[in-house]
Amino acid sequence: MRTTLIHQVDSFTDRPFAGNPAGVCVLERPAEDDWMQSVAREMNVAETGFLHPKEGDWALRWFTPAVEVDLCGHGTLAAAHVLWETGVLPPEAVARFHTRSGLLTAERRGAWIEMDFPSLPVQEERAPEGLLESLGVVAVRAGRSRDDLVVELESEAAVRACAPDFTRLRHVPTRGVIVTSRASTPGFDFVSRFFAPAIGIDEDPVTGSAHCALTPYWAEKLGRTEFSALQVSKRGGVLRLRLAGPRVKISGQAVTVLRCELV
Repeated sequence: MRTTLIHQVDSFTDRPFAGNPAGVCVLERPAEDDWMQSVAREMNVAETGFLHPKEGDWALRWFTPAVEVDLCGHGTLAAAHVLWETGVLPPEAVARFHTRSGLLTAERRGAWIEMDFPSLPVQEERAPEGLLESLGVVAVRAGRSRDDLVVELESEAAVRACAPDFTRLRHVPTRGVIVTSRASTPGFDFVSRFFAPAIGIDEDPVTGSAHCALTPYWAEKLGRTEFSALQVSKRGGVLRLRLAGPRVKISGQAVTVLRCELV
């Protein structure tokens, strides 16, 4: 009987039971899609990552409980953390992942892990019919990135108070919806929340991939390239961000909370 070690890591936090939990399953070889989807459904966290060696690097795929996704920040952070923590990669090594969004890398920076992701600029456009009503908000500005809709609100208080109708929101044609505003919490530049009921996640606790859009969005508005961001979900999480041309450097911390054998 084959057993596989699976880890659960809280990403974008320095303490357990905060940030965004991700499953990490390190395999010797590729696994069948149906099996990975079943494991992700069993783990029942926003995403579970599956990685195996590939030409000296790693192949990495992510599954929500419902579908496979093209890009996942907290799952990548968790995967890199596990490789270093378990000694598979030495501390000074760069983690290199081949994914459906191209080559992604991660490097240790003291207590933080810095990931190199694509920048996904936001094009301003009118909010789709029913979106603002589904969110129950008044928008300052709306737009769309490659993957998601972005809705800017007037204040952090408005972002925190947003209470979507997820049944209605599920029918909006997009992977997810990001609501964001300038931060009023000291030490942060902007805040956000992320809703993706269409892919089985009503609210994602901390969404690295959303910041591929938020970083160029706020860079354009504020005329800066470096930010400290806070995702104000119930669990919450902290990200350090830097726009570097066509790439976004996303930094976070991670904590392993669970290791078990998947039989």
